[in-house]
Amino acid sequence: KDRGERVAVTDRYGSTTWGELAVQVDEVSRGLLELGVRPGVVVQVQLPNWHQFLVAVAAVERIGGVVNPVAPIFRTNEVLVMSELAKPAVVITATEFRGFELGVMHVELRERCPWVKEIITVGDGSPASVLSWEELLEQGRFSSYDRAAVNLLRAGSHDVCEVMFTSGTTGQPKGVMHTQSTLNAAVDCFVEAVCEGVPSPSGDADGPGYTFHMASTLAHQTGYLFGIRAPLTLGGHVVLQDVWDPTEFVELIEQQQIQISMGATPFLADVLGVQDLGERNLTSWKRFVCAGAAVPEPVLEDADARLPCVVLPGWGMTECGLLTVGRPSDSLTERLTDGRPLAGNEVRVINDQTEAVLGVEGDLQCRGSLLFAGYVQGRDLTEASWDGPWFETGDRAVMNGDGSIRITGRSKDIIIRGGENIPVKEIEDLLLRHPQVLGAAIVGKPDERLGEIGCAFVLPAANPPTLGALIEFLEVEGMTRQFWPEDLVIVEEFPMTPSGKVQKYKLRQQFLEE
Repeated sequence: KDRGERVAVTDRYGSTTWGELAVQVDEVSRGLLELGVRPGVVVQVQLPNWHQFLVAVAAVERIGGVVNPVAPIFRTNEVLVMSELAKPAVVITATEFRGFELGVMHVELRERCPWVKEIITVGDGSPASVLSWEELLEQGRFSSYDRAAVNLLRAGSHDVCEVMFTSGTTGQPKGVMHTQSTLNAAVDCFVEAVCEGVPSPSGDADGPGYTFHMASTLAHQTGYLFGIRAPLTLGGHVVLQDVWDPTEFVELIEQQQIQISMGATPFLADVLGVQDLGERNLTSWKRFVCAGAAVPEPVLEDADARLPCVVLPGWGMTECGLLTVGRPSDSLTERLTDGRPLAGNEVRVINDQTEAVLGVEGDLQCRGSLLFAGYVQGRDLTEASWDGPWFETGDRAVMNGDGSIRITGRSKDIIIRGGENIPVKEIEDLLLRHPQVLGAAIVGKPDERLGEIGCAFVLPAANPPTLGALIEFLEVEGMTRQFWPEDLVIVEEFPMTPSGKVQKYKLRQQFLEE
């Protein structure tokens, strides 16, 4: 309320001040109450990186609801699974984004999701039987709910306020539950580790007012924490891109005086490839936290030489947010790791349930203030992911003498494409339904820009399918575009274990030998 006319958020459609944001949050929160949302009720938000995403999150949390963020790339299959687990009473989505009618998809899904009572769409041309965003604002504007009473509904520090889905080792999404406490700790730890030395544009006691940038979807923990919660908590300004464009990003740094950005490793390489980079005034840009894949040494050296920001490596998961990160004072060599744990958190590397010696690869575990409250699926799945007080990440790592880690691989059967987890088993199961496929194995293939891409090893039933035919099949089946395999290898047989499992490491070896 004291931030007045300062800009809170800028998206492709313009800027919204803190005063305007406060009015919209008030109207949306009271409008949701009119629709029956109460403390503990789930509201699913599937929006691009638009200012309405921030409004929705702040409004739902104000009345004690639970936000279920869903990335706009997800289609019928994925959204249905998430909806069946989270049971949202209200869905807030875009009418259309990048040529796909999300609003229509949710109307069709509602026939299979009777728990969804209302659908709200942002953008022109709302489908019949749904509320438009403007209608929701109007309902809140004329609501009978008292503003002071509404503020009393906010969840307590240990109440669940977010359910975010991530792919597990089986390819099935896990519903990760976070509380106000765990998410607030994530912001506090980030500021302590990363923001030291970054000047405060606001210069007042109402938060440092850093200017953030976010191009990763706000429905991933990276975007949710550092594109929504950090700017809202710190009284800052966030500049959003709903479609990543490195040239536009460079222009936004100049125009909006962006200070802090965070994204996947390919984003950094893309920025370094902007043609007139050396002619731009990027002096406001102080930090870029790079997570999702290791930063190659040549890329980091190039960034250090040509960019004013300090590039910091980081590692995290939906279950813990960003848990390790480099520090601004680290040398280039130190920043070639995946960073050290944030304050109040620990990591360890173990082999056969005993702590591994330094420099030896093992299973990565973590514990601390950032860890989630549990999975929405229930106690059994949650307990299976813990070794006493330690959370089993499913990643493999090496511990260095300074406490930093280096991620070496995954015990999970998951491919990470440009920071996006690819649900391998789900794709394999769908491919096995194709009439020309007798066997299928999806393996991560190294890719210079994205880190890795999915390659389909296929044992054909008769005539071998083409990659185009498989992609067409997956599209018809409702598979998200980013999950489609981008290479195809036809095999006569798979290398198998005695128990009948495909030895994927032998398939990966083919790429390494190439």
